[in-house]
Amino acid sequence: MKSEKVLDILQAHIPTPAVGYCFDLWKASPFDLKLTKSRQTKVGDFTSKRTKSHPRITLNHDLNPYLFLTTYIHEVAHLKVYLQYGARVDPHGEQWKTTFTDLMLPLLWESVFPEEILHELRRHMVNPKASSFADATLTQAFRKFDKNAHQFAVLSEIPEGSIFKLQGRYFRKGKLRRTRVLCRELNSKRDYLVPAEAQVSDVQFSLL
Repeated sequence: MKSEKVLDILQAHIPTPAVGYCFDLWKASPFDLKLTKSRQTKVGDFTSKRTKSHPRITLNHDLNPYLFLTTYIHEVAHLKVYLQYGARVDPHGEQWKTTFTDLMLPLLWESVFPEEILHELRRHMVNPKASSFADATLTQAFRKFDKNAHQFAVLSEIPEGSIFKLQGRYFRKGKLRRTRVLCRELNSKRDYLVPAEAQVSDVQFSLL
């Protein structure tokens, strides 16, 4: 992937003070950086299906700059761990947590993140979770900066039994299971585990 394309993506999607640092991370361990359509169940991922010379990171195109930056570093940490250990370690184990924390530390300043996010992010980085969705307080801080947040409801905040729309399909909210909610897709009658902090729309509230 050409460096000019990577730089263009970073300049368009992350806070300006972080662009140089993130570009240097790419130059140190190049990878394909792809933008994808919005995915409610994940905001980014790292894959290296062929060889270590062809890693790829994808990020949702519509993330706000602060979530985009944090997700970018999250996935670069996966790349660093993979290049050192291959597939021999837990994807979100101690090696990843240490690497993610080390890569984030130079960014945890008021010049990069607004105070509302910075406070929660510093707390989160003491023991980072596999997904920001698993940290409800941090997720809420990020969402204050989403342009279209007012158009959505958060799954965890609507009553059990309510019907909602997610990725073009309608579901009924069921029981909470740790950080995910068991939901039934109305058309297929199949059950799915949906992140509790997922944004949903077209909500029909249950009064039960």
